Amino acid sequence: MAVRGMLLAGLLAVTGTMALGQDSAPTDDPFTWLEEIQSERALAWARAENERTLGELQADPRYQRFYDQALTILQARDRIPTVSFRPDGLYNFWQDADHVRGIVRRTTLASYRTENPQWETVLDVDALAREEGTSWVYQGMSCLPPEERRCLVFLSDGGRDANVAREFDLRERRFVDGGFALPDGKQSVVWEDADTLLVAREWGPGTMTQSGYPFVVRRLRRGQTLDQAVEVYRGAEGDVSVQPFVLRDSSGRAHATGGWRGLDFFNSEAVLFRPGGNVTLPIPRRAALQGIVDGRVLLTIDEAWEVNGQRFAPDSVLSYGLAEWTRDPLAARPSLVWAPGERQTLRGIATTNGRLIVTILDNVRGRAFAYDYAGGQWRSTELELPRNATIAVSAASDQTDQAMFTVTDYLTPQTLWLYDGASGALETLRTTAARFDASRHLVEQREAVSRDGTRIPYFLVRPRDMAMDGSTPTLLYGYGGFQVSQVPNYSGTMGRLWLEQGNAYVVANLRGGGEFGPEWHQSAQLANKQRSWDDYIAVAEDLIRRRITSPRRLGVVGGSQGGLLVGTAITQRPELFNAAIIQVPLFDMLRYHLIGAGASWIGEYGDPRIAEQRAWLESYSPYQRLTPGRTYPTPFILTSTADDRVHPAHGRKAAARLHAIGAPYYYYENIEGGHAAAANLRETARRLALEYTYASRRLVD
Repeated sequence: MAVRGMLLAGLLAVTGTMALGQDSAPTDDPFTWLEEIQSERALAWARAENERTLGELQADPRYQRFYDQALTILQARDRIPTVSFRPDGLYNFWQDADHVRGIVRRTTLASYRTENPQWETVLDVDALAREEGTSWVYQGMSCLPPEERRCLVFLSDGGRDANVAREFDLRERRFVDGGFALPDGKQSVVWEDADTLLVAREWGPGTMTQSGYPFVVRRLRRGQTLDQAVEVYRGAEGDVSVQPFVLRDSSGRAHATGGWRGLDFFNSEAVLFRPGGNVTLPIPRRAALQGIVDGRVLLTIDEAWEVNGQRFAPDSVLSYGLAEWTRDPLAARPSLVWAPGERQTLRGIATTNGRLIVTILDNVRGRAFAYDYAGGQWRSTELELPRNATIAVSAASDQTDQAMFTVTDYLTPQTLWLYDGASGALETLRTTAARFDASRHLVEQREAVSRDGTRIPYFLVRPRDMAMDGSTPTLLYGYGGFQVSQVPNYSGTMGRLWLEQGNAYVVANLRGGGEFGPEWHQSAQLANKQRSWDDYIAVAEDLIRRRITSPRRLGVVGGSQGGLLVGTAITQRPELFNAAIIQVPLFDMLRYHLIGAGASWIGEYGDPRIAEQRAWLESYSPYQRLTPGRTYPTPFILTSTADDRVHPAHGRKAAARLHAIGAPYYYYENIEGGHAAAANLRETARRLALEYTYASRRLVD
């Protein structure tokens, strides 16, 4: 799951004196043995399920065609190489048929402007994996500013969240002999200076939260062993996590070091590490420091805040004077940079050397603004990027005022734009080639009415000549959680494998997501989580009522929280659907806090150990609602053995329960890939081919 801040008064604080049971999980569950992620019995069960599913779906003549088409698109050499700015050039991580695990490479901006940039390989992950006999998955790098020559490279064995961190020299293109090397674990690491790291990881018994993340930060100096690192901050076992941070300006100068103490998934405390004693910042618990630009410290807030006689709306961007904030962060006074209007929400912010870039959603459509602080006030300019599209910052330079934007929608291939804040110029750098024929489809934004009367928008991608008779095979995608927005996005594989066959695709903007700001999310959280499920069902009913599709031709799809969403849909209203693709799901909501990183999501769903909260979880937990005698739409459940976040047990147990009650299903468990369920492009192509073969068999045939 995506973590926006990982950082809300924990459930114990929220519930006051309510007692927690030691373990209120069900005792009559016959499939808890499937929670043993690497047990021989569980793996043998998964291999047998894989054999059955692959044997049936791969025998369908469409499977190989879908696989070949998906792999061709995923490995296409003319796709846009997304880059990041560094002092010595533009860096890109690239995967293709020759580099299945990927390479880190670099070029210059001048070369990148050309049709065929000249790339220099910096790190070959495939070669490293072969050399070390390990299934390495690249998880990024963190480089020390301002030179950004020395970096920490993060590598995961099989795609798990746990990783190793190794010091790497970009100039010499090799790992540093005797450099920093942190062993495998769930960890958060930042550079304090050239010879010092701030590290949160497992330091021994009693240093990991109930969610499985670290809560102790230590300072590790060059040459020290982990045992010699000195503790600088300690959270509590009941937290979600503690993550160190260093607040720097564009020159690389550090103005503060500290830690985010995640009280639950959404609420956090920001603590500054100071020689005279650590200081907790007086900011809302749903807030995040975002950087420094133009001598201003940036802060975003996800809740209303009254301070110094001012009231700031949720989703606002604020700033402090850097000198005032550094001198006394407890007394510094914030001022407003940006606040949302009606149906608007903050999508993201980025900083260049001297500009603040703000992207927003305006009724789920993108806009972008450049801000400059001068004469004691912020001045903004809207960037003339395409309207009615999704806009995101893909890169921003600390050395210049240049930034890159991606622009796309469901039917328009992604375009990469370069913005120069010094001149205000905007230019198109690159455009992705079309991966499918979009001329026969159109996009509409419609609304359904949920059970409580709330209007729920959704995007419908449909054939232009579609007969409104309910005959069109349609996939309905949703997520509806953790303040994650679902925005228009071009998918070459979905278009080629699904739309080109004359089918329709729908994306629902459910409460629980972030499409209309923090309040849209918070209105479908905890005791009100059923609203997300109601919204999804309302969209399905609207599609059927308008005769866009019919229960015979309607399928649902979602992953992670979206897998839970699909699980609730087919257990609450199974008669609406004929297919369900359930990817790396949550499913057993009475034991989720004991499985994987589940305890970290109590802030979204509630705590099964508290009677009142257990009651609302029990009312929708899909695993317990799979009952004999009901007809379910033969779901296809996909998981990954290496998923150490959600954990494959949810999907495994759902399949086992379906088998026990005599209900048909498909189950596939990828051995690698982590929560993404695919460690390389070939495995991704296999997963896509399996999903669209299944969907075609259920909805088209």
